[in-house]
Amino acid sequence: MADDREDSSKDNKDNKDNKEEKSTLIGETVKKLFTAGVSAAFMTEESVRAYLAELKLPKEILNVIIQGANKSKDDITQRVSKEIIGIVQKIDFVKEASKFAETHKFKVTAEIEILKKDR
Repeated sequence: MADDREDSSKDNKDNKDNKEEKSTLIGETVKKLFTAGVSAAFMTEESVRAYLAELKLPKEILNVIIQGANKSKDDITQRVSKEIIGIVQKIDFVKEASKFAETHKFKVTAEIEILKKDR
């Protein structure tokens, strides 16, 4: 009877260890997938594939992740472009150049050399 309790206790401990290992593995996988998703916008498709290769994901899931990464990359590029265009459109270049000219002194130095042509 004591042996049965010890075996049962070992089985419970082994099951608990297995659950913790699986939980840790799943947690690490999710963490890696999240990191890949966030950083994929700044990585090439080959880099994303290499980064996720060790997870041994099915091809369909890998393709979905890469498609999402490409979409994220396009979205980020469009948003940054729109912001830059908006900022540049608000700049009054004539006013800024005038302000610059008022606070700076210009010095132009030139050297001219006239040479005779060879015949």
